[in-house]
Amino acid sequence: MRQTQTPAARRRRELTYAVYLVPSGVLFVAVILVPFVMNIGISLTTWDGIGSPRWAGAGNYTKLLADGDFWASFGHNVALVVAMAIVPAAIGLVLAAALFDVIGRRFGPRTASVLRACVYLPQVLPFAVAGIVWAWILAPDDGALNETLRAVGLGSLREDWLGNPKLALYTVMGVMVWVQIGFPLVVFMAGLQRIDPALHEAAEIDGASWWRRFWYITIPQIRPELYVVLLICTVAAIKSFDKVYILTGGGPGNATRVPAFYSWQNFFEKTQVGYGAAIATVLTLITVVLTVVFLRRQARAEEANR
Repeated sequence: MRQTQTPAARRRRELTYAVYLVPSGVLFVAVILVPFVMNIGISLTTWDGIGSPRWAGAGNYTKLLADGDFWASFGHNVALVVAMAIVPAAIGLVLAAALFDVIGRRFGPRTASVLRACVYLPQVLPFAVAGIVWAWILAPDDGALNETLRAVGLGSLREDWLGNPKLALYTVMGVMVWVQIGFPLVVFMAGLQRIDPALHEAAEIDGASWWRRFWYITIPQIRPELYVVLLICTVAAIKSFDKVYILTGGGPGNATRVPAFYSWQNFFEKTQVGYGAAIATVLTLITVVLTVVFLRRQARAEEANR
């Protein structure tokens, strides 16, 4: 017969569980909370990194609202969200369904796993390495892409892919799709494994095509995973700095500059530390708001699937 715990025993058990949260709580305070509060404080000052900061109040934020360069970089960030979240999520969902339902059934799960690993490889490869390789591929004079176009008789299509202000952002977006697509694929394939096979079998018996089963069964069932992918990929796009820095350095001109890179420029190149901190603070707040929205939508999706 199961014994009922007393309130005191239950509290002791809960306290025991809480002890395991102490290390992560300390790390959160030391690595995230304290630096964030310090960054907010710096954003309220005018400081060049040397000497004592001078109080500026909301001056940096007022300046930010009227800064055309910031809003232009924010527009570039929206483009990266499309390239790193929306497009990879859409392609990854279709690929995951194809690998799980078609390749896995016809050629076996091992073949599907190998193909999944190949698509996921760019996520594992350090972008410091991948970015240099892509710079070689997209080089204007002897890059692999332009040389291939010339070899197949399409030399008129050769471009300075990263040096043309009209093409640089779209080129970076294309590289970002290649980098990001593996993450949605892995998450969605994991989500597909928890779908009850009886749902697809019943729909197939009723004559539903693969696309109809995909649209009316697969997508609604893995909606929680969809929100997770969109959240993580959107946050990655918002804070994207290394990829822009390695591929284009924000150029040509300001054609590929994003807010994270703009914040870095103000911190280290222009030595406007307070203004750079204000940009970083705004990006953090945007990230927090998006996280709350996506988590609420994910919770609702999970409730709907129960």
